[in-house]
Amino acid sequence: MNLLDVLSAIALVAALFFFTAGTVGLLRLPDLHSRLHALTKADNVGLGFAVLAFLLQAEDWTTVFKLVLIWLLVLAAGATVSYLIAQRALRENADFEMEERG
Repeated sequence: MNLLDVLSAIALVAALFFFTAGTVGLLRLPDLHSRLHALTKADNVGLGFAVLAFLLQAEDWTTVFKLVLIWLLVLAAGATVSYLIAQRALRENADFEMEERG
């Protein structure tokens, strides 16, 4: 196992941590806006670490370019969709607080 494999494994563990944190935030935070914030931030960082791990294993520059392009497109799409969801919730004056189920 060489240094690049170890660094890739560390980056994947970091990605898993951030993906898990985003999921926990989605499930545990009380309102829509907090959930969106936690999910988009954690997923963007998690995806960044995953792409970094894949970049370290890439064999050519074409693969590197494709991975970075995918990452940038997902960042833009995530930010746009989160913005649209939040704007619609504000416009409709919706209350998305989690209710206790009993």
